[in-house]
Amino acid sequence: MSLRLPLCMFFISLIWVVPVQADDTFAKKLAQAAIERTAHEISYDGRYFKIPYPGGDIPAHLGVCTDVIIRTYRALGIDLQKEVHEDMKAHFNAYPKLWGLKSTDTNIDHRRVPNLQAFFTRKGQSLPVTQNPADYKTGDLVTWNLKTIGSLPHIGIVTDRRSRDGLRPLIVHNIGAGTTLEDMLFSYTITGHYRYAPQGE
Repeated sequence: MSLRLPLCMFFISLIWVVPVQADDTFAKKLAQAAIERTAHEISYDGRYFKIPYPGGDIPAHLGVCTDVIIRTYRALGIDLQKEVHEDMKAHFNAYPKLWGLKSTDTNIDHRRVPNLQAFFTRKGQSLPVTQNPADYKTGDLVTWNLKTIGSLPHIGIVTDRRSRDGLRPLIVHNIGAGTTLEDMLFSYTITGHYRYAPQGE
């Protein structure tokens, strides 16, 4: 007994001291960048803007839900304007034709939720849509339909922050009142669940 107890405690101590590098993961960094976006005062504005390419952005004080995603990834050095455009240009038929376009448009393509859904499906992972909050991991992307009749697509980022009851992850999104961190994962009909990190991340 005298030999077994210290040996057991030794193995337990090894387990306890193994560092967990969660803060260094891409998903954690993405969530942190999303939360940082809530510090910016943003007026909701979905107008069409002519912007530079690549690295283009609409005026910094304006934005919609997709701009939260774009700016969050840009903070980590990933330009979704460029990534979406290049994939859409090479595989135009794989993207929705909801706007009557016959070619790509670097000013707006990446700012449309259905296009981001197609891109994340093609270049990342399309994950199951469930009603289990544990399935939605830090850094995941979720899309919703805000309307009970018709379609009004929306997108946000899952964070590591939790709801008051600890059951649900909080979401960073912009639904009209600026970029906010809210307990709204199941407030609307979920239409998509994605995970996107560039290769090597």
